[in-house]
This record gives sequence, structure tokens and C-alpha cells, in this order.
Amino acid sequence: MSDFTLTKDAQGIATITWDTAGKSMNVMSIQGFSDLSDLVDDALADAAVKGIIITSGKEGSFAGGMDLNVIAKMKDDAGDEPAKGLFDGVMNMHAILRKIERAGMDPKTNKGGKPIACVMPGTALGIGFEIPLACHRTFVANNPKAKIGLPEIMVGIFPGAGGTTRLVRKLGAMAAAPFLLQGKLSDPARAKQAGLVDEVSDDPMSDARAWVLSEPNIVKPWDEKGYKMPGGTPYHPAGFMTFLGASVMVHSETQGAFPAAKALLSAVYEGALVPFDTALKIETRWFVHTLMNPSSAAMIRSLFINKEALDKGAVRPADVPDQRVKKLGVLGAGMMGAGIALVSAQAGIEVVLIDRDQAAADKGKAYTASYMDKGIARKKATPEKKEEMLARITATPDLDALKGCDLIIEAVFEDPAVKAEMTKKVEAVIPEDCIFASNTSTLPITDLARASTRAEQFIGIHFFSPVEKMLLVEIIKGAETGDRAVAKALDYVRQIRKTPIVVNDARFFYANRCIIPYINEGLRMVTEGVAPSLIDNAARQLGFPVGPLQLNDETSIDLGAKIARATKAAMGADYPESPADDLIFWLEAEGRLGRKANAGFFDYDDKGKRTGFWPGLNEKYPLAKEQPTLIEVQERLMFAQVLEAVRALEEGVLMDIREGDVGAILAWGFAPWSGGPLSWLDMIGTPYAAERTAELAGQYGPRFATPALLEEMARKGQSFYTRFAPAADKAA
Repeated sequence: MSDFTLTKDAQGIATITWDTAGKSMNVMSIQGFSDLSDLVDDALADAAVKGIIITSGKEGSFAGGMDLNVIAKMKDDAGDEPAKGLFDGVMNMHAILRKIERAGMDPKTNKGGKPIACVMPGTALGIGFEIPLACHRTFVANNPKAKIGLPEIMVGIFPGAGGTTRLVRKLGAMAAAPFLLQGKLSDPARAKQAGLVDEVSDDPMSDARAWVLSEPNIVKPWDEKGYKMPGGTPYHPAGFMTFLGASVMVHSETQGAFPAAKALLSAVYEGALVPFDTALKIETRWFVHTLMNPSSAAMIRSLFINKEALDKGAVRPADVPDQRVKKLGVLGAGMMGAGIALVSAQAGIEVVLIDRDQAAADKGKAYTASYMDKGIARKKATPEKKEEMLARITATPDLDALKGCDLIIEAVFEDPAVKAEMTKKVEAVIPEDCIFASNTSTLPITDLARASTRAEQFIGIHFFSPVEKMLLVEIIKGAETGDRAVAKALDYVRQIRKTPIVVNDARFFYANRCIIPYINEGLRMVTEGVAPSLIDNAARQLGFPVGPLQLNDETSIDLGAKIARATKAAMGADYPESPADDLIFWLEAEGRLGRKANAGFFDYDDKGKRTGFWPGLNEKYPLAKEQPTLIEVQERLMFAQVLEAVRALEEGVLMDIREGDVGAILAWGFAPWSGGPLSWLDMIGTPYAAERTAELAGQYGPRFATPALLEEMARKGQSFYTRFAPAADKAA
């Protein structure tokens, strides 16, 4: 059965309706493109048809984009010439969209042709917006929840079905930049204001029909004689400044680490110098260039395919009924507890926010009020929505208010004794079947569960700060945690629209286990006399949002010192002494606690802006006369994290490699272009990874020792996504 259907009416309007079977939102396939092409041919050839409307059969949306598995199929079908296969496949898409755009017009005179309108009931993303861009007029339903745009850059590619070329020609390079280079999405009203769509309507189908029958001019500006690009071409005085500025901006934002952004800019620059049809070929060449980069495939796999699978519950216990949360208890109204209450209330969940006294509890609830006030100021929320949110949160010191809760999340002081006491008090009040979760970031869940009389109902739900902004939640199974607790945690995380990963219990779990070595390696290098600017810039050029030294300042120096002391106390003689600890303890003693103290690795001005590295660092740890190469610094920073990811997989802490990659990118911004630590190892090859880590271990110590799993895989020439491929029934 085709995803596209055609109907014709007595007024001469042909309506092509897109309705992908079995999907909540339309996605484009190769067959879908072929079917759309055939139906357009049918309508254009029918003398009784005066015009065409392309719309969606889905309520509230037009289309969610391309099925990215199509790209992999194009490569596979092309055999030994994957680049040619991709180029031919994409050019075929261009031919279909160009057919829509030209609509039977005479190529020389632009006469004739039939008007083609696009009616979007709501959300239109990726190819779902590139099709409307090829139509002669777009009508969008007045649906404030709809999102319109081209988010491809977020998964390591860029709009390659004409979206790049058409949007630049429609808006100019400067105005198009936020939508292409940042993947900015807009609601219908803002989309019209920006020039993305033509009309926002309460009855878009009726308005589209009237327009189709009005005998409108349908020639696109770029097909008109004498067309001039808004804002100017690269060699126009105004255009020159735009393109020069764009190049600087892209490099500043990406540090050269993201190939798609550079390719996009090249496609725009080169395409602006030539006629439209030639520009489409240039766009295709750069699009294929991006697709052939292993970074693109890795990003698509992790940030689209794998993330989507996890969001849909790929690792959820299958035999447990729906466990969505109705009433949530949050213990501790500090920054984390307040953030958890906020995102839960946003999801429509009733929340009881507990703290030691009413003032502390109220302060936690006020966090939601402040958040909503900011949203109101930006016109992203309303006073009514604010009151609705606040009404869902009960702030109180009274534990009896927790009666009727089906999930508890503890976010109290990071001390096992304090947590144990709170667990016992709360379990005396809550229902027998209530799931109890700890938001601890470091303490083993199995140990914390000893305070519980229901260890099978005890689990870790580890949020990252700030809760409302971070997309990942780490769920930790203790030794006795049962399937219902896992399902409860997963269903809750999906309720609040975050991506969950499930890991087995171990000190620091997964995310912090990998983040801490990244930070510590940066600190070690400072003590060795490596220039702090080299360390942090090396990380940023790898695609990390911040370097390890800046990350220390942002999370606070005393937190690092506290974690080091607690870990040392817990591990005793097994704790590996490190010069990184000495540096942190010294900074703490100096009162340089990071951004919160306006003094850390960096100096800050009165407004809290970084002004440069603190000179005292180099006085304490003089710069080495011979500095390491950029590559060496980068490899130390990468392998410090990546080897921990391998060890986590080896030890069974990670149960699914998809969670290792998606979790790393979403939790601490691990080099998104790589697809994650395990994808990166596949990219460089396990033989090289084993060889290089052995060299690093010989030079810098056993923390770089090659894990047995990696050694074995290197010997056999294996990759992680071959050896640990998820079962077909758990795939997206």
C-alpha cells in the first residue's frame, strides 16, 4: 500500500495526501518518493486538473523527515561505488522536487504550469519541510505546538534535498544561517515572520484551495530572469561580508570538529555563484561528501537511530505493564530536587517536594515559578500555564504528604548515613508497592539499598545538572533491583521527555566513571607543565563543549575535592594516588572554588565573565620548555574516557553499546562528531586503539592499559558495532 494517495474533485483540484502506514508522523522512503512522483505526473497530465494540493493525513503534522535508513540502503545498493549510488539517489530526489517546482511550465518562457500548494497541519521537519519549499505556496495550520525547520545539522548532516539551496535563495545566506547551521525550529507564527512559510491559517485547506483557483503567478524568484539573491552573493559587497562572517562564525562555534557545518557552508558559497540547477548539483556533491565521512554515519546512528530506539524503550523489560507515574515524591528541594520537581510538573505529574522545613521546601518550589517567569518574559509560556504548573507541586516538610506516591526520588545530601535515615523514614509512610529511587551521582546503589526493606524496589535515577536542560537520565540497577523498578524508572524518564540509559551498579556508574578521568587527565597535564590553554583548546577542537579545566570551574573545585576524598575513604589502599588530587586540594585551600567563587583555573571579572587562565597556575606548575603536540594532548583526553567506556562494557556495567554512545554524547558532550566513545574506536579501528593505548600506558602509566576486551577485538580485527550489535527485536 502506498503512503501517498490522489483524489480529484469537480473544481479541478487534485489532492495528494501523505499518510505513512503504522507511523504517528510521516517519514519519507525511496518508494514514497517514487509514488509521489507518479501522482504528480498524473495530476499534471490531466487536463481537468487546475492545480494540486500536497497535504498530510496525520493530525497535527506534515512530516518528520527522511527515514535515515534509506541512506544506508543507497550505499549498500551501490555496491563498490557507494558515493555514486548516493549521488544518483539524491539527484533523483532533486528531479522530483524540481518537477513539483516547475509544475509543467515552459522552460524558456515560464508560461503554463499548474499551481501547487502545500498544506501543513503542523510539524514539518527535514524532507518534510524541503517538499513545501519546492511548492509554490505553503499554508500552515495555526498550531502553536508545531515545529518547522531543517534540523539535519544536529545529526551530522545538512539539508540535501534542496533545502539548503532553496532556503538561501529565499531568505539570503544571513537570514538562512540560524535554520541551516543551528537547526533552529520555529512555531508557525515565527516561521511566517522569518519567511519560512507563506500563510498561517485557521483553515489552511480552504485557503489553499482558494489560492490554487485564483490563477496565481507560480514562478519561483530564482527562476525569474534577473533574480538577485537577498543579501548579495559572495562577491557582492554586502554578500562578501556575510560569507566572510559566516566562515568565521562556523569555525568559532565548531572549532573545525564537525564536517557537516563546513560542507554546508561550502555548498552555500559555491551554489550562490551559479544558476539554480547547478547549485543543486553542488549541494548534492557536498551532501554526499558529508555522508561518506564516517563521522556522519556515526552521528546518524547514535543521535538518530540509537537515541530513537532508547527513547521508545528498547531496553525496557517487555513483560512489565505500563508503569507511568501518577504521583511523585521528591526528597530534597535543593538545586537537583527543585529541577526534578520542575520537569515532572511540566509532564503533568503531581509532585510532593519535601525538605527539612517549609522555607526550604518553598524555595525549591520557587525554582519552578522563576523558570516559568522567564518563559513568560520570552513569550514561551503564559501566567495560566505557570499557575497550572505550580498547582501540581506541593512543597512541605511533612512526610505524610508522600502517602499515595508511586515513585520517590531522593535528592538529599550526598552522605550514605543521611540517605539511609531518609529511606527508612519514607518507607514507613509510602505504599508497599512504591518504587524508591536515589539521585546519587557517585554512591553505589546496592549499598544504599541496604537501608531499604524492599531492595527489589530500590533503583538509581541519576539526573544531570541543570535538570531542565540536560537530555539524559542514567538509571542504575542495584544487585537486587527488580524488573518493575526498571520499567518504572524508564516509563518515568520517557514521561518527562528525556533519554534514558540503564546500567548496572558500580562506583560512579557509567557517565561519571568516564567524565572523571577526562577531568583528571587535564589536571595531570597541568602538573606536568602543559600549557592550560593547549589542554582546553585541544578538547574544544575535538568537539567537547568545554575543556576539562573549564569544566572543573563550572562544576566547582570543592565538589571535585569532595568526590576525591569520599572515593579515597571508600577504596582505602586501592585508591590510586594522583597529582590531579594534589592540584584540586591546593586550589580548594587557596579559595579558588571555580565560577561560583569568581576564582578557579580562570580569573573572572565582576560580572562573572572569564578573563583568562589564572597566572598562579604557572607559578605553581611552571610551563615545560617542550610542549606536547596537539594530537598527543587530544589522544590522552580521548583515551582517558574511551578506555573507561570499554571497561564498563567489559565489566557488564554497560549492557547495550547504544547506551554507551548516546549516554556519552548527551551526558557530557563527548565529541558528538564521533558518534560516541565506542563508535570512535570503530572509526579508528581496534588494532590501532590497542597499539596506541599500549604506547600511552608505557609513557604515562597503567591508567592507559589496554583492556583485555580491546586487546582481543584488536587481535580478531573486530568492531564494537559488529560484535555487540543489538538484537533485531530491540532495534529501532
